[in-house]
Amino acid sequence: MPRTLFDKVWDAHVVHESPGRPSILYIDLHLVHEVTSPQAFAGLEARGLPVRRPERTLATMDHSTPTRPGGLKIVADAGRAQLEMLARRCAEHGIELFDLDSPNNGIVHVVAPEQGRTHPGMTVVCGDSHTSTHGAFGALAFGIGTSEVEHVLATQCLLQYRPDAFEVRFDGAARPGVTGKDLILALIAEIGIGGGTGHVLEYTGDAVRALSMEGRMTLCNMSIEAGARAGMVAPDDTTFEYLAGRPGAPEDFDAATARWRALKTDDDAAFARRVTIDASAVAPRITWGTTPAMNVAVDQPVPAPDSDAARRALAYMQLEAGRPLLGQPVDVVFIGSCTNSRLDDLRQAASVFDGRRVPEGLRALVVPGSRAVKRAAEAEGLDRVFTAAGAEWREPGCSMCLAMNGDQVPSGKLAVSTSNRNFEGRQGPGSRTLLASPLTAAATAVSGVVTDARTLETSR
Repeated sequence: MPRTLFDKVWDAHVVHESPGRPSILYIDLHLVHEVTSPQAFAGLEARGLPVRRPERTLATMDHSTPTRPGGLKIVADAGRAQLEMLARRCAEHGIELFDLDSPNNGIVHVVAPEQGRTHPGMTVVCGDSHTSTHGAFGALAFGIGTSEVEHVLATQCLLQYRPDAFEVRFDGAARPGVTGKDLILALIAEIGIGGGTGHVLEYTGDAVRALSMEGRMTLCNMSIEAGARAGMVAPDDTTFEYLAGRPGAPEDFDAATARWRALKTDDDAAFARRVTIDASAVAPRITWGTTPAMNVAVDQPVPAPDSDAARRALAYMQLEAGRPLLGQPVDVVFIGSCTNSRLDDLRQAASVFDGRRVPEGLRALVVPGSRAVKRAAEAEGLDRVFTAAGAEWREPGCSMCLAMNGDQVPSGKLAVSTSNRNFEGRQGPGSRTLLASPLTAAATAVSGVVTDARTLETSR
């Protein structure tokens, strides 16, 4: 029987299943950070259980970590307790940890791929909703809760009900200036924040194949914002070229590549749902409300509210229906997060910043996703482009994405952010957030108002 990519990966990891009950699924890679792990480790200790497969767990410090120089000594008390607990537990159980002094430290969904730890065909979990990022490699990757983190640590397995497969096809070629961030925002606008519930999205089509791995990771990262369990892209030469030579790549890479090539949806395989989007018709997108689905093309007006939720969102955002967001003054621009903090994202932003200045009164932060990204960006001189323009070049971390590390948007202020969520207060109590791509965020940063990057000449 023809099978989808999702079917193939799921079926290969089922340890046991019974009709009407969740399957027992084997987990290849378990990613851990300091926020969702302390209670899980405490649960293991209370039950006298060891970590079943410590070599299949990788830990990093990212959420509570400040992005100012200074390391652990400048972390707030609550965050320091989390970080110290993670370090102690990893040492006790023999788990590899990228701590704040590690050259490999960074955001969990940035460091695992760049270290070559995420492979096609894997199952990957983490106590973080944006674990779907790793699906860009043809892995089945999804976020889990703290009790499930404990379960994976103890058994290397997880109880899961089988979701359905949902094909999202982006036909045609994306126009210049349209990124993976714009494609995923266009999808979420079309199907809504619950449109993918109960499904794993498989992204297909020429526009997806044309994306870099960074772009595919952005696409899969925000699958959760459409309510999906995960997002996946079948591996191809772009995937293999990205993984080749990385520290965690298989020793017999040619043999691994031969296996990975079979990880694709068979002809005539059945999807529970399908949607097709003309990528050539997608323009750069920006959110206007308080969910990622509330977004429009950057050059279009804010739509008239069609629900109580939309009316509340407009009131919270202090925006007016019928007026374009172009020209809207902003207070803060944040370029970073597990969605858009990789080297390719920073290159895009730098192409707009180059030769321009951030206007007085606007704060712009550029936060690389890992120490490796930071080193590579500095080797290319991107940091000098940002600082010459008046932007802040920070240390790696989740930063302003979730505002639990000292980086916040002040109450009532408006930010353009490359992160993944624009909920009320997500980037600080009372903060207001417009989600956009690195190109749109950078164009806004140097203009002081929401700006379509396509109207600016870039240097690269």
